[in-house]
Amino acid sequence: MDTVVRKLLLPAMACLCAVIVCAPATGSVPQAPAADVTGDVVTMIDSGRFREAQQAVQSRLALTPATDVAGAEALRFQQERMRRIRLDFSLDERAAKEKLRHWIPDLRDEEFARWDAQGRLEHLDIDGQRWYFNRAPSNLFRLSEEARARRRADAPMPVDGPFESITPYHAQVIAAARGNRTAFVLPQRVAVTQSLVVKADAVPAGETVRAWIPYPREIPGQQEHLQWIGSRPAGARIAPADTQQRTAYLEATAVAGQPTQFEIRYALTVSARHTAIDPSTVQPTPHDAALAPYLAEHAPHVRFTPALRAYSQRVLQGETRPYEVARLLFNAVDQIPWAGAREYSTLSNISEHALQAGHADCGQQTLLLITLLRMNGIPARWQSGMVFSDNATGYSNLHDWGAVYLAPYGWLPMDVTTGALDSTDPVLRDFYFGGLDGYRIAFNDDFGQPFVPAKQHFRSETVDSQRGEAEWAGGNLYFDQWDYRFQWQVLPAGGTPSATP
Repeated sequence: MDTVVRKLLLPAMACLCAVIVCAPATGSVPQAPAADVTGDVVTMIDSGRFREAQQAVQSRLALTPATDVAGAEALRFQQERMRRIRLDFSLDERAAKEKLRHWIPDLRDEEFARWDAQGRLEHLDIDGQRWYFNRAPSNLFRLSEEARARRRADAPMPVDGPFESITPYHAQVIAAARGNRTAFVLPQRVAVTQSLVVKADAVPAGETVRAWIPYPREIPGQQEHLQWIGSRPAGARIAPADTQQRTAYLEATAVAGQPTQFEIRYALTVSARHTAIDPSTVQPTPHDAALAPYLAEHAPHVRFTPALRAYSQRVLQGETRPYEVARLLFNAVDQIPWAGAREYSTLSNISEHALQAGHADCGQQTLLLITLLRMNGIPARWQSGMVFSDNATGYSNLHDWGAVYLAPYGWLPMDVTTGALDSTDPVLRDFYFGGLDGYRIAFNDDFGQPFVPAKQHFRSETVDSQRGEAEWAGGNLYFDQWDYRFQWQVLPAGGTPSATP
């Protein structure tokens, strides 16, 4: 879910001290664990009391009846969650300072302490010791103008996506849409190879490795003419086209000393989109049962909490007109500075975390905006996948965005992380409120959805599905045990991809 944004307009707020995640039921949408099983364990982890939480989990597992599979799974996930948190927060103060001194050689202790107190250095206090997020040192240069000014002159600059700044392409999309009967324009054929490679000896030799690689579905106008080319190993099982988080499922046998490799190849046609919205024509949301799910809370990450309600009131100042509400909320979330994020499976409520942490990545910003829109009676939904560039630039990245429903226009895309473009022309400036570039492939049309076939063990990513998932009989394979790769080629007009994977 990494992308980048140029804005650093809000002061960073204090970081959350600890966060939680629900235990996903095997093969199903994640559900909140029963409060009587994990409630106070969650509180212990929230407050950084990991040793106490571990003892509580072990004692309760010993007392949990064999028939209470869900309860035992919820408890075990609390153990797994603590393990994942420690992987994300592995820097003590000395190590964090060492990383910063690579780019600020004369870093002063008082500078570090000040940035830490300001919430610019994300950390957790676990069992009385402070631990810093692995990406906190690099994130600092996005969150603090003072730190950027102190950085060595030869320090590398952050790399933005090619369409996160204004380009001639944006104007081309708008011009094409004006002269077209459809909002979908400038289609292009893209050939894709996606790989997942489990590291050598991560799984004992002879064991079956199971892998799920994200695979798109056809979405009228947006991405069409999907062509399956092949897989390695052969025999991929493709999830039904209506699966909200669609995948291609593969199996292979682990060989000692060798990585276990999975690959799929396909092609599809993707289009840009732009809709010219006249605010005066936007109507109240109609009473439609099909829209009801996109107005509702969806625990754990879309919840209408008191903190979010208070924030919404401050932003809207009594505004109730649907278009104006949507634009005010979009603009407000757009101001939250981008920073690299911890794994989503360690977060209890991503939308509230995005608000309280003072920085967020694309998925966190999108979930915050979705929550705020739904809270105010405006349907909103999730979409995510990969963004890329033309062949020459060679850029690709994970990305999350969404859609908002405004009558009478219907569903319109919104990419709050890219946000407002730097243009004095309102149409260009607001391109990503109602428009999308054609350099993205959507894998997911909702978050926290089950796979087909279902995983037997915990997912590494409980919210999104962009990198893939892997497991074996002995358990889940976490992100540190495998690598993924996304390769693409924008084909010339009339070009066809290779028939062999």
